[in-house]
Amino acid sequence: MSENPYAILFEPVQIGPVTAPNRFYQVPHCNGMGYRLPQSLAAMRGVKAEGGWGVVCTEETEIHYTSDLSPSMEGRLWDDGDIPNMARMTEAVHAHGALAGVELVYSGQHARNFNTRAVAFGVDSFSVPEYFPAQTRMADKEDLRTLRRWHRNAAIRAKQAGFDIIYTYAAHRLSLPMFMLLSRYNTRTDEYGGSLQNRVRFLRELLEDTLEAVGDTCAVALRLAVDELLGEDGLTRDGEGKEIVAMLAELPDLWDVNVSDWSNDSGPSRFMKEGYQEQYISFVKGLTSKPVVGVGRYTSPEAMVSAVQQGVMDLIGSARPSIADPFLPEKIRTGQVEDIRECIGCNICASADNVGVPIRCTQNPTMGEEWRRSWHPERIPAAKKAEKAVLVVGGGPAGLECARALGQRGYQVTLTEARRELGGRVQLEADLPGLQEWRRVADWRLTQIEKLPNVEVYPGSEMTAEDVREAGFEDVIVATGARWRRDGVGRSLRSPIPGHAWKEVYTPDDLMAGADREVAGVNREVAGRLPQGRVVVFDDDHYYMGSVLAELLVGAGCEVTLVTPAPQIALWSQYTLEQPHILRRMKQLGVTMLPNTTLAEIEPGAVRLHNTLHAKDTGWMCDGVVLVTNRISNDGLYRDLRGEVGTTFNSLRVIGDAEAPNIIAQAVFSGHLAAQEFEEDVTGDAPNFRRE
Repeated sequence: MSENPYAILFEPVQIGPVTAPNRFYQVPHCNGMGYRLPQSLAAMRGVKAEGGWGVVCTEETEIHYTSDLSPSMEGRLWDDGDIPNMARMTEAVHAHGALAGVELVYSGQHARNFNTRAVAFGVDSFSVPEYFPAQTRMADKEDLRTLRRWHRNAAIRAKQAGFDIIYTYAAHRLSLPMFMLLSRYNTRTDEYGGSLQNRVRFLRELLEDTLEAVGDTCAVALRLAVDELLGEDGLTRDGEGKEIVAMLAELPDLWDVNVSDWSNDSGPSRFMKEGYQEQYISFVKGLTSKPVVGVGRYTSPEAMVSAVQQGVMDLIGSARPSIADPFLPEKIRTGQVEDIRECIGCNICASADNVGVPIRCTQNPTMGEEWRRSWHPERIPAAKKAEKAVLVVGGGPAGLECARALGQRGYQVTLTEARRELGGRVQLEADLPGLQEWRRVADWRLTQIEKLPNVEVYPGSEMTAEDVREAGFEDVIVATGARWRRDGVGRSLRSPIPGHAWKEVYTPDDLMAGADREVAGVNREVAGRLPQGRVVVFDDDHYYMGSVLAELLVGAGCEVTLVTPAPQIALWSQYTLEQPHILRRMKQLGVTMLPNTTLAEIEPGAVRLHNTLHAKDTGWMCDGVVLVTNRISNDGLYRDLRGEVGTTFNSLRVIGDAEAPNIIAQAVFSGHLAAQEFEEDVTGDAPNFRRE
């Protein structure tokens, strides 16, 4: 270990009565499994412990039925009946020598109680989130004593379930203790309101109760947001955030510190880069002798070592990087740094929890499938017939992952790509503002493919149906991607927009196609150049692309109007925690934003916009139009060949966007699924995964 330049990361750290075997700490993170899918959850956390994470924590774990977070699927320790499910996780984590942590939560104002229909206690009678017309009940002093008892009982159950670290949670504006701390929410006039010392009282009592109940054998951690990034309107690292840490400095066994809210703590890479939280949390170690863990989407071991050596933190906290690569610590330990599957910060993991489904990851297609499909991030079943040769047509995210995984299994793989540059849409999109880290999707797979002698890659090799036939492969997988529509047909408009053939109408493909880039479906008259002057971007995609292109065009000197039929700009990006950042960025750039608006007609020099709320049309002068609507699968090759299965070909499969346009994470998953299922019998009507 002494020869490892990252040896400091593998030093043990004492946390109260327990010892973490190293400095790699998977902080609590949601996963869409919770109490509903305990076997899936245990297997997912167990794989992380196997991969070298010294501490592996749960997600939010509800302590009582009046803090029901449905439809989000979180952990539960309502009563003793929940202990066996939670014990599945601790057993899976302990099997690999790691510590298990649990984040106990009473959400208060954040609890909707959709399932239990109970009334939550709150610091005040305050509205619950997401504009649901309901409020909490203001907790009186007897209610607060009851809450303390519930929290204590949950801590005791957590100890019985085998947890080593037990949290008190005051972060992200998702818990009652956090709301207690904030003067804009806490308007109480008793000893729990008013001064900061009073507002800290309830959090102190929870910590003291937990230490008394389980502190003999379990470490007690405090998770606290020390800055809300709201300036004087919220907690700040130089104001009350710092004062709270000073007040409680030596009370918990561990400080887990971050920024609030969740969209800032798990900041998208488009807006926040590696280590971005250091400036907000670096003061904490100067106020306490207890170990500190912090996060910052660390994927570089050099950045991790720096954070420890500079005294920012003792343990490298991770949620998203541990999802992208559960074996990140082990790869650093064994000198395989180039093999780290680095997080790209797209927050697809967060979107899964926000829509109530099991976690998934763009970089790691096995995430969430460890128990359900028996997938492992580092191991894959060996080829049944290693001499079998497979042709993969298309080197985008689906084709790259399919070729890589088939090669890892041991098959003889030939990968062809029409363009000279491999990576497909991820390589194109990575050149757009803020998306540089998305290139990692292609880069990691290309690095792994280079190490596989049984995978041959042929860029600049467009394949026709006749080419495929002449190549002589019996098994073919088609991953030829998709192209953006040119006619405006999308989610809102089911017919082409009149005037879409105007020469100054662009698609995202047109804007991403450089002079040396061959991109299917582009308008050759405009490819390689951007529109000039006044540009209308019509976004009927509702994810990141419309706003990214608006930013690109502003950077090129255009005056941009972003039009969307949705009630908000980039509506789906709320699930990936990007939307508030996108709205701020658009405002900063001077982009005119027109929600509830469709593009009714295009003519040279102008468009007709239709406001769907007022049923009113407005003329809008412009020098160019960008249509961000639906996409069309490039599935012509597959359609030309599919009638020959059983004659010319033994098997033929279409994957990724060529099968159906979707997000990049789904393309990667599709490629991995095809590789896993190759030569397997997956016919029939039943799902090809286990159900709990």
